[in-house]
Amino acid sequence: MDDARARALLAELRADALARLAALGEAHGDVVDAARGANVDDEHDPEGATIAFERAQLEALAADARRRLEEVDAALARLAAGTYGRCAVGGEPIDDARLAARPTAATCVAHA
Repeated sequence: MDDARARALLAELRADALARLAALGEAHGDVVDAARGANVDDEHDPEGATIAFERAQLEALAADARRRLEEVDAALARLAAGTYGRCAVGGEPIDDARLAARPTAATCVAHA
């Protein structure tokens, strides 16, 4: 994969991760705000999932988005350093099909 295509793809993934983080932050705020006026005994809420569960689920999704952002930033750093597309373990080239499927890949399939 050429550098320009990789850079564009990684920039798109980075923007997506940032947008997901922003949306999840808003959703978390909504859950917290809703809890203020709700029954404090959310463990026995007949409406379904507890507020604590909803918060935990949003926090897990946000952690996933932050990990994705870290992977993208690491890939962009490898691109800047000239090591993007080379396996971090063995140094061999990473197949273009792998990079197309997983642009943040730091290893070849054999070392994945």
